[in-house]
Amino acid sequence: MRDIDPNEYGNQNLHKLLLGGVAPRPIAFASTVDKKGNPNLSPFSFYNAFGVNPSTLIFSPSRRGRDNTTKHTLENIKEVPEVVLNAVTYSMVHQMSLSSTEYPKGVNEFIKAGFTPVESVKVKPFRVKESPLQFECRVREVIETGGKPGSANLVVCEIVYIHLDESILDEQGLIDPDKIDLVGRLGGNYYVRTSGNAKFEIPKPLTTLGIGVDSLPESARFSNILTGNDLGQLGNLEKLPSHQEIAEMKNTREFHELQNDMEELHRQAQSLIKSGKAWIALIMLMAADD
Repeated sequence: MRDIDPNEYGNQNLHKLLLGGVAPRPIAFASTVDKKGNPNLSPFSFYNAFGVNPSTLIFSPSRRGRDNTTKHTLENIKEVPEVVLNAVTYSMVHQMSLSSTEYPKGVNEFIKAGFTPVESVKVKPFRVKESPLQFECRVREVIETGGKPGSANLVVCEIVYIHLDESILDEQGLIDPDKIDLVGRLGGNYYVRTSGNAKFEIPKPLTTLGIGVDSLPESARFSNILTGNDLGQLGNLEKLPSHQEIAEMKNTREFHELQNDMEELHRQAQSLIKSGKAWIALIMLMAADD
């Protein structure tokens, strides 16, 4: 058995240990707005429920370990103390991951990640339409635990309204874990889900800046074939194909055979994405829309 003194272990090592050892953790997909009404959407895995009378959800947009700066979510909550906490399901996990990219302030993650904003009933932040369970909350208190790199900021929320898709309920009217298919965070790039094969991996876009779902061709964004996860993986790519790469794709025999059948082209693109060739799929989709 290894013995560790947390005061001597180092913040980065301790952070990794907690992420791996305190798991799986639910994900607070937090929607906020600033005082001008600009939306922000970001996931946080330091999150849980702590009571029902009053209803209490707490999540932590911690200070960044590398430079001790605060996140836009926390800054927004201090301006407008309201938040919508949306459940994250397996069907939207790639898009959720894309939204965690550290885009500059003012960038709308709803648009970048391809989510649909829906007006709330009792609070100003938008809900995520694609989530089957949405908690409108008012922030009762923010507890800043240290003000140092990696310090937690506990956002204590009270639920004031709930939106629930009845398709996730069982015969007793309770949430069915297989139907809702929630995902949770482990350490590193690993996640779990509440149905099917539990463990899977999605690289976290900490040092990358994805092009976003909004940069994809309209035919791809509104495809009947490509799923939200497919679009999320394409949106996580860091650049768009060059004109030369698109032209070269157009000259291939495979593309000529598919260009007049958009549904089959999208099926082929989906197959490429599933086999780890999202870049080639993106070139194909851009060529079809060129």
